[in-house]
Amino acid sequence: MKETVIRALNSAESASGVKTHECAELPVSRLVFSQELLDLCATNKCGNYNRSWTCPPAAGILEDQRRKIQSYENAFVFTTKHDLEDSFDFEGMEAGRENHICLTLEFRQLLGEGFSFYGAGSCPICKDANGISNCAFPRPCLHPEKKIGSIEAAGINVTELSKAAGLKYNNGPNTVTYFSMVLWE
Repeated sequence: MKETVIRALNSAESASGVKTHECAELPVSRLVFSQELLDLCATNKCGNYNRSWTCPPAAGILEDQRRKIQSYENAFVFTTKHDLEDSFDFEGMEAGRENHICLTLEFRQLLGEGFSFYGAGSCPICKDANGISNCAFPRPCLHPEKKIGSIEAAGINVTELSKAAGLKYNNGPNTVTYFSMVLWE
């Protein structure tokens, strides 16, 4: 299965023009879950709390998330690294996130069904004409088969995920690194 995933990722890189920085496979049993992450979500610093099907509280409590994720055996984690002008380059951070999302969406399309995806931030599928997130929440999700959960909103500590996968969380000054994860049985 890993070969299939790697081939799809390579094809997604070619199609999107976005390169993976690092990737690794690990057993789902090595993922570290943290209630503190969901508690941070409740402070709504990102603006998606109670506004997205893939963010709390709609995403579910930690135990529900853990049970769902641990129903899979394998996790494949990949990162993209983006250079910034300085540590306050929020436009560069957002552009990097958009590139990472583009790669993640292309990867998902190429892999097809049977995989569960988690990415950087809330689900990027539904957007308005200006490209701004436009989740149907609280109305039913318009694309439940396509939605991409948030790694952090699932209670997964990305710092610990990077350690477990042997990937760098911090790639130096004036860079930002985004993570996505694919699960399969």
